[in-house]
Amino acid sequence: MTHLFEGMFLIDNDRVRAGWADAKGTVLALLEKHGATVHTARRWDERALAYPVKGKRRATFLLAYYDVPNESLANLERDIQLSEAVMRHLQLSVAEVPAAERELALAEQGPEFVVPEPPADDQGLYRPLQNLPEGEEDDTFEDQDDDMDMDRPRGRRRDDDYLDMDDRPSGPKSRVESR
Repeated sequence: MTHLFEGMFLIDNDRVRAGWADAKGTVLALLEKHGATVHTARRWDERALAYPVKGKRRATFLLAYYDVPNESLANLERDIQLSEAVMRHLQLSVAEVPAAERELALAEQGPEFVVPEPPADDQGLYRPLQNLPEGEEDDTFEDQDDDMDMDRPRGRRRDDDYLDMDDRPSGPKSRVESR
């Protein structure tokens, strides 16, 4: 028995710069090696990552819909994890391939479709502290107008923390008193 899956694969931009067809073919070859029938596969987007993955800050996303036999699923998962081309992946079981997805995949196969060159890995919003330019300091936590009082003790307040009895919250102190 087979199941239909939607797979999102993060592909290293260095491989995409070398050739989109080869990068995509690497992932599709992994799927087909384990008996998967690929319905659609297309470039979803190229984006900055929220945090570094395998030392990279940007990746190209490949979205694919495919049927996989149940007995091959564990081996497919393992091969994807071991692949150097795939940085991360997510597989979700779905009921059907969306019609719009088929149209987008067909558009990618057209002769006028051109995959834009991915930008350099250091472009984007993410900027780790250890990679700041020489002489530049991180000012993330230097906002003087913030509402946080760093001298205030943290944690749950006790009754003796209130200086004025009028500031005390109303209501029972415990569940026992509320009965």
